[in-house]
Amino acid sequence: MSIFSDVPQAPPVAVFKLSADFREDSHPLKVNLGVGAYRTDDCQPWVLPVVKKVERLIVEDGSLNHEYLPILGLPEFRSASSKVALGDDSAAIKDNRVGGVQALGGTGALRIGAEFLRRWYNGVNNTATPVYVSAPTWENHNSVFADAGFKDIRPYHYWDAAKRGLDLAGLLDDLEKAPEHSIFVLHACAHNPTGTDPTPEEWKKISEIMKRRNLFVFFDSAYQGFASGDLDKDAWAIRYFVSEGFELFVAQSFSKNFGLYNERVGNLTVVAQDSENLARILSQMEKIVRTTWSNPPSQGARIVSKTLNCPDLFNEWKGNVKTMAERVLLMRDQLKAKLQGLGTPGTWDHITQQIGMFSFTGLNPKQVEYMIKEKHVYLMASGRINMCGLTTKNIDYIAQSIHDAVTKVQ
Repeated sequence: MSIFSDVPQAPPVAVFKLSADFREDSHPLKVNLGVGAYRTDDCQPWVLPVVKKVERLIVEDGSLNHEYLPILGLPEFRSASSKVALGDDSAAIKDNRVGGVQALGGTGALRIGAEFLRRWYNGVNNTATPVYVSAPTWENHNSVFADAGFKDIRPYHYWDAAKRGLDLAGLLDDLEKAPEHSIFVLHACAHNPTGTDPTPEEWKKISEIMKRRNLFVFFDSAYQGFASGDLDKDAWAIRYFVSEGFELFVAQSFSKNFGLYNERVGNLTVVAQDSENLARILSQMEKIVRTTWSNPPSQGARIVSKTLNCPDLFNEWKGNVKTMAERVLLMRDQLKAKLQGLGTPGTWDHITQQIGMFSFTGLNPKQVEYMIKEKHVYLMASGRINMCGLTTKNIDYIAQSIHDAVTKVQ
């Protein structure tokens, strides 16, 4: 008998199981609205033109080699990433109290931050410190913090299903009631899965309570630039909290806004109280990285670094990001218009009020099941759809499928 005979079969990761089911479906009109990746109007992956250009530059650069990067990553990548998040004129950067840790995507950045907080936040070995994640949230948030050793992971109010928008009152109440020094994971922009973000005025109310009650801010920033097409607008919340004097973490991902999904390019930006605190924090993060992946890979970081540090390439990248964001916004407008044109019951204003890659449609689990089984339109059980999966060629079919689901299935 194998020594692994008692290992249970783990359930599949939902979004990847959905994609596997989609691939096995032979229906000619099938559509995948599940996995969070950008698609062109031909429903194909898009390699950003600026990425192709930089890849050629890297290949032709005879000075590059395959030596190990420093444990914390490519220095020029880390500094440029933090600058994109915090802004060119960030007082925190000028005060030398901002540092970065190159990570394996946004997930890696979250994990390194979570591991550090479990070991060192507000004392040693904080397994009992409450960690709050939005209800709903990206499914990996719960797992990352649980696997880092946190025992008390709680939801905070976020989505109001009745009005299909932000439950601000519930959120603020949870902030008021949370134990002091609790950790809150906040989505910087383009909330996943709902696509619903607080307004600047609402962010200010959130900040005021968190500051007064000594709550720790851990931003997840996976969609900067991708949400609105404007890098600065999408980083507004992060920059406001920094301006208010918070010490905080920002987990950055460049999967979406660079289209570098399989390069796993991420950065953990650390905003500390002062440079001396920062040095000690990064020294401990270096120890964590050393026993996790030891040294990060270089290719994706070089692509991002060269792009962010060259004004011409940076401007070209911003144009590429705007192209992606505008296509998503166009699909939102068209889907709402087509559902209204069909007379689909209910209000569909939330489709255009939401932002970013995902939309919380409001479809219930039975309606989702109908969409998949009867219409071959694949979406998450929560009703979340990837707006990038909509194209000018399939949007009529998708709108009609939603209409049928809403009218035929309760």
